[in-house]
Amino acid sequence: MKFFQKQTIALCLVSLLSVAAQVSAATVTDLAGRTVAIPAKIDRIILGEGRMLTSLAILDRELPRQRIVGMLGDFEQLDPGSYAQYRKVYPNLDQVARLGRSSQSFSVEEAIALKPQLAIFSLGGHGPNVNDHATMQRLSKAGISVIYIDFNKNPLKNTALSIKVLGQVLGRKKAAEQYLDFYHVEMAKVSQGLRQLPRKTSVFLESRVGLSQGCCETLTNGMLGTFITAAGGDNIASALVPGSHGTVSLEFLLSTQPDVYIGTGIGNPTTARDSNSPRIALGAGIDHATAQASLKRALARPGFAQLNAVKQGRAFAISHQFNYSAANVVAVQAIAKWLYPQQFATLNPQATLQRFYQQFQPVPLAGTFWVAGQ
Repeated sequence: MKFFQKQTIALCLVSLLSVAAQVSAATVTDLAGRTVAIPAKIDRIILGEGRMLTSLAILDRELPRQRIVGMLGDFEQLDPGSYAQYRKVYPNLDQVARLGRSSQSFSVEEAIALKPQLAIFSLGGHGPNVNDHATMQRLSKAGISVIYIDFNKNPLKNTALSIKVLGQVLGRKKAAEQYLDFYHVEMAKVSQGLRQLPRKTSVFLESRVGLSQGCCETLTNGMLGTFITAAGGDNIASALVPGSHGTVSLEFLLSTQPDVYIGTGIGNPTTARDSNSPRIALGAGIDHATAQASLKRALARPGFAQLNAVKQGRAFAISHQFNYSAANVVAVQAIAKWLYPQQFATLNPQATLQRFYQQFQPVPLAGTFWVAGQ
């Protein structure tokens, strides 16, 4: 009798261990350096930012249709052109629960009520980030695995790492490897071309042109500011702005006179309907003429016509959405070509962007993502 009791107990222990193994099949180290247990089955996911969809779709085209149950409302609000494209492919997107529009309005209660197995958050950005310990702890206590990725805070350092982590978590390691092969090859085209430069080109990067009336918000040692460094530029604001972002005066620009001016565009098909909008319109749904006209308006602001970069036709604009996208390598290529046209005469960032859409996106390339001043 005792033998059968021991055998029964042993079988129960084996069964319990088996269930535990199924509940937590693996662990990953996320971009916050946390070791996170990942459920074996993940069919309900919430996103700290809706714009993550464009990067997640690189690995799993069916994920937006089948596994996303909740997300922040930033995608349709801040990039309506791309959202409209995604909605055509994934008609269910409008029915996905919105958990708020920013980190301040993110609803933990609604997130838990959706019963997800996984929450994907950013180190920085618009949604709950790595410093929001309360949200992470409440979700974890509810049995929801939380991982952090990063396409925004330090994108060029963390994009490849984030894609690798997502490949592990989503069971799409091969797809992750395929994208990383593309990413590293395209990034190497820039680094190899920068090996012998006669001098560094000085650059000023104006961030989110038209968001405010003053001059001038800029990025230096973080976010899109790192694209300037990767493209071999000398960011003239770095000494004044030791952090990732800050503001400099128009007088500083006029006295320093950078070789190249680059503005980031946060305008979209909605704002572009207003011909007086101060925002540079770029991205999905924006034609070249509209983009160029919006840059021309931005450069017509008081003082900007006196910049040598504007006078010499070395003023450009690029979509701010590259700061939230795994396609940031394309932006680095475009900037490198602007800074060093001779060294990168054969580099074709437009072809790289076309290949990104053809191979890794569920929607076609339809828009203007950067533009040069006339």
